[in-house]
Amino acid sequence: MITRVHHVGLAVRELAGAYGFWRDALGLPLIREAALPDQGVRAALLACGSCEIELLEPTTADGGVARFLARRGEGPHHLCFESDDVRREVSRFLGTGVDMIDVAPRPGLAGTIAFLHPRASGGILCEVATPPDHVPLPEAPAAVTTVHLLVEDVRAAATLYGDLFNLPLGLHRPDWSIAQLPIGGVALHLSPVAPAGAKPGLSGLRLGTPDVDALAARFDAHGIAYRRGPFGLALASTAARGAPLVIHPTPHSREPQRQEGQA
Repeated sequence: MITRVHHVGLAVRELAGAYGFWRDALGLPLIREAALPDQGVRAALLACGSCEIELLEPTTADGGVARFLARRGEGPHHLCFESDDVRREVSRFLGTGVDMIDVAPRPGLAGTIAFLHPRASGGILCEVATPPDHVPLPEAPAAVTTVHLLVEDVRAAATLYGDLFNLPLGLHRPDWSIAQLPIGGVALHLSPVAPAGAKPGLSGLRLGTPDVDALAARFDAHGIAYRRGPFGLALASTAARGAPLVIHPTPHSREPQRQEGQA
């Protein structure tokens, strides 16, 4: 059973610089950091509301994250869904002909993990993970509310993600130019790639915060550029280490969610 978005993975050139924004300026609590030699990365997880942000620094020149950075630069890399039994998910995927990168689950920073091939999930790299245990996530000053996905066909992608991950269809426009799939307090926002021929992928994040002024003050103190409007704060990808962000006000702070224990 897929229960929520576990994390959004971001490819960064080095963790130290990425920490400067995500941990120090934005204030997200660090949960764990570890080297993952089999993936050619050093990775870190930071709490961000009901899910996490994973930062991925390449440690080899020929690994997948290194190749991603060479092609696209820093930015959103993959989307991870939490399952109560990743082994069952992998068996289900293989039994229905889903193309997998991992034909058997393996250890990862998020627990026991497996990656689907992007061609099986609308051109977007997706991961499923089962954490080893569950304790409350530390409170964070901001929470992921929306993950933006660019896909070739919005209606087809919404159907595909419903089938793969049992996600319900939320709002959508009559012409299927936009659709949303809610899961565990986060919305996956699907929109078409543009211009035609561009590659699908994760294109940005929306974060909610109960105190926009406090975050603006933190950004000012760290020299982070942003644009302020009635919607909240907008940060360019260069300010947020490759991930365009909109930070909007929420009426109440989120309660800490349940997640794996700290290292």
